[in-house]
Amino acid sequence: MDVSGGSGQPRSGNDEPAEHPAGPTAPATEHPGPRPDDAPTPENPDATDPTDAPHGTGDPDATDPTDAPHGTGEPETAADDTADTTPADGPEPRSHAESGIAKGKPPQRPKEPGGGLLMGRPFGVPVYVAPSWFLVAALITWVFGGQLDRVLPDLGAARYLVSLFFAVAFYASVLVHELAHTVAAIRFELPVRRIQLQFFGGVSEIEKEAETPGREFVLAFVGPLFSLILAGVFYLAMKPVQPGTVPGVLLAGLMISNLIVAAFNLLPGLPLDGGRMLRAVVWKITGKPMSGTIAAAWVGRALALSVLVGLPVLNQSGALGNSGQDISGMDTVTDALLAAILAAIIWTGAGNSLRMARLREHLPELRARALTRRAVPVENDTPLSEALRRANAAGARALVVVDADGTPLSLVREAAIVGVPEHRRPWVAVSGLAQELTDGMRVSAELAGEELLDVLRATPATEYLVVEETGEIYGVLSAADVERAFVKAMARPTP
Repeated sequence: MDVSGGSGQPRSGNDEPAEHPAGPTAPATEHPGPRPDDAPTPENPDATDPTDAPHGTGDPDATDPTDAPHGTGEPETAADDTADTTPADGPEPRSHAESGIAKGKPPQRPKEPGGGLLMGRPFGVPVYVAPSWFLVAALITWVFGGQLDRVLPDLGAARYLVSLFFAVAFYASVLVHELAHTVAAIRFELPVRRIQLQFFGGVSEIEKEAETPGREFVLAFVGPLFSLILAGVFYLAMKPVQPGTVPGVLLAGLMISNLIVAAFNLLPGLPLDGGRMLRAVVWKITGKPMSGTIAAAWVGRALALSVLVGLPVLNQSGALGNSGQDISGMDTVTDALLAAILAAIIWTGAGNSLRMARLREHLPELRARALTRRAVPVENDTPLSEALRRANAAGARALVVVDADGTPLSLVREAAIVGVPEHRRPWVAVSGLAQELTDGMRVSAELAGEELLDVLRATPATEYLVVEETGEIYGVLSAADVERAFVKAMARPTP
């Protein structure tokens, strides 16, 4: 089973005020804030304070970028939208920015995700063993040890060592299953964040969607295919081994367990591999990846309900190989608990797949050019009140600190401006409220969707300098504006 992920929400820096929610799971509500026309400055009582304005481009006639038509889930570039989203008079005035524009690729990788005990990096992908695996390993050791006591009673206490070896070998097979997904993803040039072995099997976290339904089908199918191949290998290895011995029992157990893994993952419901295969088929027929996701997710939810009800019934009836007379009350409780856990995992996974697909559907609506605030340049020693007066006069809502040559040095933080009382603003220089610019805080005006989010995640900050490809300042992008647009887009139903 693999999970596509990686489209997240840019988080704010350490100086972000508490009122800004963090992450795409924030409630889907808007916080428009007060209109700026009622916030005077000491020098100009009728002027607008740019820090109190609603998030946007600073142009009252501009169109809300989150009201753009819904995307199709396919990658989209921002270049096509340039002419429609740039304010008529442009973000004045402009000056030349330093080199180091972040376009498409982040200047540095985010800190690698954790997830348990790091076991290695096959193909450059970190493999983690989650703490829950040790609980499952203990459970498998206990259950398989009880079965060995009936099949090989002469083993005594050593049966638990054999059972522990089986648990490790079984999860090694699961790792092969996940590595098959990983190799296929790398072959299709899809980044893999990590592999994690956890409570019920493993997860390959692939950061991007396959570009075609054919690739999606192959990416999903290779996991169960390799589980079937492993089952065949263990079956062939059983041939020369005498039945009723420790090697014979281990090989038989590994063969059966890999067959179960393959069959379970081929069930046609998300988040299982069979669900991704079903999604690819529906995508191919309809031409819409979202339609495939919706179909496979609802089949996955129906599958979860079937597991919840059907697994205990089948076990009670003896259809799974147990005699109904041998099933105790404790076995019944265990079966019901196992079915409930499996059903919860499938149901939750199907819902997460729907949310992730919906996120990708709306990502093209996030365009740096449309969300950028108009900015004015000010020098280090400019009083805050004077800087705000200039911003109000220019219709701008952000301040960029520049040197004598017009080269940007830092960005005045919105949160810091809000924290300065109005009567003190004539005595506070903007340099004391600014955050020094780093290469990661310079982003291209052409960025959109996942590329934009990747760049913002790579260098967490509250504000970013947006520049043209020529190096000219286009404006300032607030992480809060991106977050707000993201939440608003996600709250809108998908057509």
